[in-house]
Amino acid sequence: MPSRPLSPHLSVYRFKYTLTTSILNRLTGIALSCGFVLLVCWLAAVAGGAVTQQRAQRLLSAAPLQVCYALLLLAFCYHLLAGIRHLVWDTGHGLERAQAQRSAWLVAGLSLALALLLAYLWWRGARVA
Repeated sequence: MPSRPLSPHLSVYRFKYTLTTSILNRLTGIALSCGFVLLVCWLAAVAGGAVTQQRAQRLLSAAPLQVCYALLLLAFCYHLLAGIRHLVWDTGHGLERAQAQRSAWLVAGLSLALALLLAYLWWRGARVA
């Protein structure tokens, strides 16, 4: 019996910006869905009264969760801007290869800049309060 060809391994594929942006958009959506649990915990604590809110504030303000919030903020910014990019594509604009590649870099750069701006405003507001 002749041997059947094997499926190509991932190493045969080269870096593709379309593949990367699509995967990042899906991963950020999953991250935001998981981060929604933190929002629900906070809302439940606020509704639970002052004692519950103070306990949740101590827990939710821990350093590891601060890093998690920063990553969720970056995921939100990327997912938002990638969604806007897809809405533009739905109008039939920006679908050429060069335009799509340019918009991929634009989404990545703008999402990082927006996340840094929002993090700065968040940090500044936390210091004032």
